Amino acid sequence: MLANAITNQRLLDHLNTGVLLLDADLLVIYMNPAAEALLEMSGSRGLGTPFPELAHESDESTASLQESLITGHSFTKREATIHLHNMQAITLDYSVSPISHPETRLPCLLIELQGRDRLMRISREEQLIAKQETTRSLVRGLAHEIKNPLGGIRGAAQLLERELPENDMREYTNIIIEEADRLRDLVDRLLGPRAIPKCEEVNIHEVLERVCQLIEVESANQIRLTRDYDPSIPELEADKGQLIQALLNICRNAMQAMLENPGQSERPALHIKTRTIRQFTIGHHRHRLVAQIDITDNGPGIPEGIREDLFYPMVSGRAEGTGLGLSISQSIINQSNGIIEFTSTAGCTTFSIYLPLEPL
Repeated sequence: MLANAITNQRLLDHLNTGVLLLDADLLVIYMNPAAEALLEMSGSRGLGTPFPELAHESDESTASLQESLITGHSFTKREATIHLHNMQAITLDYSVSPISHPETRLPCLLIELQGRDRLMRISREEQLIAKQETTRSLVRGLAHEIKNPLGGIRGAAQLLERELPENDMREYTNIIIEEADRLRDLVDRLLGPRAIPKCEEVNIHEVLERVCQLIEVESANQIRLTRDYDPSIPELEADKGQLIQALLNICRNAMQAMLENPGQSERPALHIKTRTIRQFTIGHHRHRLVAQIDITDNGPGIPEGIREDLFYPMVSGRAEGTGLGLSISQSIINQSNGIIEFTSTAGCTTFSIYLPLEPL
């Protein structure tokens, strides 16, 4: 019997699903390593702790656990928001099954936990990447349809200009040519970077310092810049010029949002942090090592109505904005197999850039 119990525990210890056993008072009497990782609590500290103190959803959920003990009915909850002991919030699927303790035969609850945050993030990234690909295909087709007649209009205006006898009349053909050129430039910007990336070994902190210099100059030192760099980040393969452009677009957007915000009571501030993440998934690919660059500002935040479409061309929260900067930045980062994500509330907006540190 003891041998069977040891074998069963070893099997539970090797599961990727979090497993906990609660007694009739909802005290934790067993938790496997997967549960420790999900709940961010070691087994030695968690044993004997009331489960609602480790992971609390609501008073109703605690009542459901007690009711399950009494009635013997199992239940499952999907995508529940759980507040951990350290005040962090995670999303879980969990199943509750009343059982008898294998040794004491007393009523217990077996709880199986499956983290949803990573799966939800991967799903969001896949949708974002798919949207980007669809948008790029649409823009490429639209650009082709626009640039061809534009070339014809411009050429016809130049021929007409040569036939006009008076300089006053040529003013109108000049307007046609200039507007055709402006539209052509806009279409080129919509297409984003079309040159093949010139990949080289790049130090991400050199890139960020260059961006900081440009922001300081453009803002006339009105913005307080702070850094929190991880010096252990190795060099990565990227096009240095394009990477500067991608990060500069993000920082410039933050700068403009803060400086143009009439309700900005605090001094505009931009905080840049770099870290490494191990075993991180971007889209369909799992990377051994990834660089994370967080760019945080204390501006007004991104309007709720444009958050879902923020990386589309021509989407902007500013009246004077073109809405091309973030679209171009996402395209550049995608070319390096990375991705840009963001979180935003009033007074705290963070753009997180993830770049693989090893080739696929």
